Amino acid sequence: MVSSDYLGKYLEENRVEARFFRFEEHTMTVDAAANRLGISRERIIKSILFVDDSGLPVLGIVTGDKRVSEVKLAGVCGARYVRKAKAAEVKKFTGYDVGAVPPVGHKVKVRTFIDEKVMRFEKVVGGGGEINVLLEISPTDIKRLTNAAVADITE
Repeated sequence: MVSSDYLGKYLEENRVEARFFRFEEHTMTVDAAANRLGISRERIIKSILFVDDSGLPVLGIVTGDKRVSEVKLAGVCGARYVRKAKAAEVKKFTGYDVGAVPPVGHKVKVRTFIDEKVMRFEKVVGGGGEINVLLEISPTDIKRLTNAAVADITE
């Protein structure tokens, strides 16, 4: 299993300034994460894995107050359609469990699309590799590490 320890080493090797927050309780939902840190839902990011019509993984990153539009995501990635990845697919492609997926440091290279709104923030907080760990990171670092495209991908 890939963990927050692996993620921490990955970030260090790539010279990324980031902070981890570890909690006793889970932080798997936007509300749980926002409540634990006392910040707004829009400062939380969701890294949601989809699979396109050819079986390839596609990661959509949006703020916690928004939802990924499957139609828009399919359009920007050049697919006929995308569907949410099943739990086993999330684990296979990212190395992490659903609810713990960080925006970077995945098991395999995943095409990544960041919603425009995410880029407005200096720092955002997302999954930290474990269901009770959060990662604070700059959206510009996410973009650089994943070679992500920035696009409107929300409903």
